[in-house]
Amino acid sequence: MARLQEKVCVVTGATSGIGLQTAKVFVQEGASVVIAGRRDALGKQIANELGAACEFRQTDVTDEAQVKALIDFTVGKHGRVDCLFNNAGGPAPVGGIETIPAEGFDAAMAVLFRSVMLGMKHAAPIMLRQGSGSIINNGSVAAHRAGLSSSMIYSAAKAAVVHLTRCVAMQLGERNVRVNSISPGGVATGIFGKSAGLTDEQAEQTAEIVKEALANMQPVPRAGLTDDIALAAVFLASDESSFVNGHDLVVDGGLIGGQRWSEQQQRLGEMRAAFNAIGQ
Repeated sequence: MARLQEKVCVVTGATSGIGLQTAKVFVQEGASVVIAGRRDALGKQIANELGAACEFRQTDVTDEAQVKALIDFTVGKHGRVDCLFNNAGGPAPVGGIETIPAEGFDAAMAVLFRSVMLGMKHAAPIMLRQGSGSIINNGSVAAHRAGLSSSMIYSAAKAAVVHLTRCVAMQLGERNVRVNSISPGGVATGIFGKSAGLTDEQAEQTAEIVKEALANMQPVPRAGLTDDIALAAVFLASDESSFVNGHDLVVDGGLIGGQRWSEQQQRLGEMRAAFNAIGQ
């Protein structure tokens, strides 16, 4: 089923994890895809593997000139941009607020938040001229609940992404350009390894460890997969979501819904047992 037939899509952070899987699925769904990332050799290899429908542009999303060049390249090649998935991300400083280095904060915000603003800034004029388009920003459940990331700075950056998404949706939606975000829950990718200080290559080897660690974090008894987010992105990129704007699509297996029922029942049982002991 070619849900993205004849659409031109740009995916940042596409050399690993969610971005890589999204690029694969977009191509499978009929889109022409321009992928972006920092690792030139890997990006070219991925584009070659995905075939003629995919091209790679080396891009540092914290550099405005490079973000503009990415959009300009896409328009020059294809004449339009139908979807931009601002997916690029990375770890942020951990620890208490009193330990956060200012330079680490600035670097994290540049990757996680500023890059999203830059992507929208340079894609918006193209989409407004077209009178159509879909911008998708990668948020996180950490934007909604404290304690769902090892980094409070990451959480704050993602909260900023989700709210900026809503703000820009109110502007661009009036011209038929939709802006939405996806907030993944615990998805088995290399970002956890990167947060622990592993290299990119080492972090990509941690998927099975992460899957096991995340399996019981949410009601649905498995870790999130990159395909879960990629398929959500297909929906938001496609015409199936033509009346969806300013929405944050949470894909988390129920994580932010509340306390897991089995854990609640266990605590209630322990409390009742203590009551019974008093009554004896």
